[in-house]
Amino acid sequence: MKNYRLFLIDLDGTIYRGKETIASGVRFIKRLEEAHKDYLFLTNNTTRTPQMVVNKLKTHGVVTDTAHIYTPCMATISYILKCQKKQTNKIGVYLIGQIGLWQEFIQNPAFELNETSPEYVVVGMDTDLTYHKIQVAVSAIRNGATFIGTNADLNLPSEKGLMPGNGSQCAMIAASSGQEPFYIGKPSSVIIDMVLAKYGCAKSDALIVGDNYDTDIKAGFNSNVDQLLVTTGITKAADIEGKRQPTILTNSLDQVEI
Repeated sequence: MKNYRLFLIDLDGTIYRGKETIASGVRFIKRLEEAHKDYLFLTNNTTRTPQMVVNKLKTHGVVTDTAHIYTPCMATISYILKCQKKQTNKIGVYLIGQIGLWQEFIQNPAFELNETSPEYVVVGMDTDLTYHKIQVAVSAIRNGATFIGTNADLNLPSEKGLMPGNGSQCAMIAASSGQEPFYIGKPSSVIIDMVLAKYGCAKSDALIVGDNYDTDIKAGFNSNVDQLLVTTGITKAADIEGKRQPTILTNSLDQVEI
């Protein structure tokens, strides 16, 4: 395998499946550490804070810290600040989401919560979504607020089967507001560009590792970053027959030389 400098690693389906540990994924992380390779866990999940992600990884045998976590919440803030370089006042945002999204914005002094005239409406997964939240978001977007979706996942796997994801929430807001969201998370190239810029890594030196062809691998296609698809999660080899192939395809991360 090419001598990559930075590994961008998905979580669910790559390191664990819900509460189940994927042992080969855990061993892969330990081999990266032993080889002194840099890595980040790159997730589309906006419901957890970085520390919550660290805590969950620990239950699966991966000991890491928040410096190794990157989420669409973090990328969204970086994207907005990049767009608002000359901003002198606080940036008004209306948020739909859970603690992972709220904490990132509340702790950043460049932003203030604004329900009446926000400059941005940012929508992340919200299992307590209400009609009122949708109404406020739609009104703000119709009045000129920029509509951002943290990720476009239409469905989320769960023990009860597929559940509505953030993309489904955004679709409802888009239908009512007449405005499509600008998505940040995988498969958008935005989150990849933001994380590489933050860590000063060239695209040719990075590898995206994940189990989902439609998010992880397409993020690589869209950003011109190499991809490794491991079939321990959502996508199987048979699912991508006749489609554009990832840089590396494997049944287990144990088979990947570092």
